[in-house]
Amino acid sequence: MRALVFGRLGAKRAETLIGASLGVDAAAVALDADWACVLTTDPITTAALGAGRLAVHVACNDLAAMGAEPLGLLATLLFPAGTAPAAIGQITAEIDATARELNVEVLGGHTEVAPGLSAPIVVMTGVGKARRDRLLTAAGARAGDALVLTRAAGLEGSHILATAALEGLPLAADFAERLSAIPRSVLEVARDYAAELSVVPAARLAVELGATAMHDPTEGGVIGASWEMAEASGCGFRIEVDRIVVRPATRAICVALGVDPLRLIASGALLIACRDGPLMVQGLVEHGVPAAQIGVMTHANCQLVHPDGQVEEVDHLDRDEIYRLM
Repeated sequence: MRALVFGRLGAKRAETLIGASLGVDAAAVALDADWACVLTTDPITTAALGAGRLAVHVACNDLAAMGAEPLGLLATLLFPAGTAPAAIGQITAEIDATARELNVEVLGGHTEVAPGLSAPIVVMTGVGKARRDRLLTAAGARAGDALVLTRAAGLEGSHILATAALEGLPLAADFAERLSAIPRSVLEVARDYAAELSVVPAARLAVELGATAMHDPTEGGVIGASWEMAEASGCGFRIEVDRIVVRPATRAICVALGVDPLRLIASGALLIACRDGPLMVQGLVEHGVPAAQIGVMTHANCQLVHPDGQVEEVDHLDRDEIYRLM
């Protein structure tokens, strides 16, 4: 990224408030003295079912993690040759329904049947607005800040893998035997995590409670998001692994597949840096958002403290576990 991307960002514009950098998932440009337009874009490449729903949530989550209100979406939908109209309609229906749930409008985009594809690709661009004095980035954390995580690790990855197993989709084909040891009822619980993938309400509340930085843990999971926040902020972290909630269905899937739930794609959780961890956790929980303080930002070094006291150094961003499975 540093060698091939970040040195090639075109002309600098005075209107740009937040530009491209490692660990920062959205940009912001000035609208006027008080307001900013916040923009983000993300592809969905791992989910064969529910890609439209996931795409909306991922884009809106990135906007919310910047302190912005999601307003609109632009969808680029690329389909393999021979795709049935019903399959295209399923994805657009998912986008429509999820956008209505979040009160955002599909403003436009591009739809194409493209040669050379083996599966659909959904790329979603999100547009939001924020007061300039309320903008947050993943680069806002400072040493001494508490690290708080909402909900649990690996929710999106659990949902994708459980859905693939229940529907007999190619993603899980090589793992069918191992997954068959998991009761269907457990897989159905994980599939239903689809209803918990939005962090928009939690992010809005976290801003009010004094968040200094927020990050939507997608690729690389909770550990990846923590590393990106530390890298963006010029800090380290010390995280107590046993404080990170891993739900039973997620753990069952991860054990069966030999997957680390802390490095599994994790939309639905929100990573928050703040000055007062207990106050943040209390405020979130009082409003129905499960949360726990998992660690603290430090001056240097990114460390995971395991239950046995072993300290693991994290010095790079790992590939997400779902890509390793693929």
